[in-house]
Amino acid sequence: MPLFGFSSPGPFFGNKVRAFWNLQILGWSAWLGLRGVSGLANGQPFTFLIPQTISAITGFSLTLILSVCYRALINRRPILMWGVSFGLAGLAVALWAFIDAWVAQIQNPASEAGFTSLLLGAIYIDATSLGAWSALYFAINYFLQLEEQNDRMLRLEAQAASAQLAMLRYQLNPHFLFNTLNSISTLVLLKQTEPANAMLSRLSAFLRYTLANEPTAQVTLAQEIETLKLYLDIEKMRFEDRLRPHFHIDPAVQRARLPSLLLQPLIENAIKYAVTPQEEGADITLSAQLAGQNVRITVSDTGAGLSEGGVDPTTGVIATESTGVGLANIRDRMAQAYGDQQRFEVQSGADGGFTVIIEFPFQPDGQVTTIGTERT
Repeated sequence: MPLFGFSSPGPFFGNKVRAFWNLQILGWSAWLGLRGVSGLANGQPFTFLIPQTISAITGFSLTLILSVCYRALINRRPILMWGVSFGLAGLAVALWAFIDAWVAQIQNPASEAGFTSLLLGAIYIDATSLGAWSALYFAINYFLQLEEQNDRMLRLEAQAASAQLAMLRYQLNPHFLFNTLNSISTLVLLKQTEPANAMLSRLSAFLRYTLANEPTAQVTLAQEIETLKLYLDIEKMRFEDRLRPHFHIDPAVQRARLPSLLLQPLIENAIKYAVTPQEEGADITLSAQLAGQNVRITVSDTGAGLSEGGVDPTTGVIATESTGVGLANIRDRMAQAYGDQQRFEVQSGADGGFTVIIEFPFQPDGQVTTIGTERT
């Protein structure tokens, strides 16, 4: 069982048993070396090293016993831990000082100093040494305990962030699914079997992708665009020429990674609030390019845009109810994924149209993968 009972904050404490023995041996060797050098420098004979060596061995042995006791006490109530620890340390000091005084009297039986004097002198030195050892033991253990708590907090924060990302992914507006199923039902009632089968095939491919990917997974921009095209193929069967999508993707950013289905709510909002209300439909344009060390993605439409006051110019928050959910979803997912290293901005033109600009760090993926779907 490790003598330091807490997790490692670094390589030195990767093996806590080895770390304890390294510190124990080095510490008491240094203690013996300092005492020996000090005595020899003050003119003591080499025989002075004998009682010092015995004293070091005694201190080494007593601290081994104390380490076991301290480890059992360290997580107890403070009044119990400190009371018993001070009592044990006092007993250890008394025993150590008694042995030191006894050895010194045996080595120098002709010494004028009595046993009591030798004992009092040994108590001062031994109490100082044992107090320093005990303080170091508790300091190291509390440091390791603090590191373990910090690691636990980081793990919990990571799990919370992962859960938040999953929740946001599952919050994606499912209206298109209901609309698609209604359209398929209408096509079946009209006995238009081929278009209904084509729409079902595309819907199955899209749903297969959403179910196959983890809610917190990241995909390449190329894969995200391919998924958007699947989604647009489904919607285009409903809106036909009223829905006019355009893509302008810089090849340099095709391998950039981003949270899966991050862009789908943008296209969904554009269809819902630009294509659907207008008899002539609308153009939806998605462009992506490098902006320094970031990827900049712009989604714009030729719809009516937002009414005056619909966008907060300082925060980019949508003030209307219409597009708030989808855009808030994207904003929250980006904040979870990139922290402060992202940008989210919305713009509404004076003559209509609505634009969303997002930026995030360019993190290329090793391999670009696309969805193997059949276009009909």
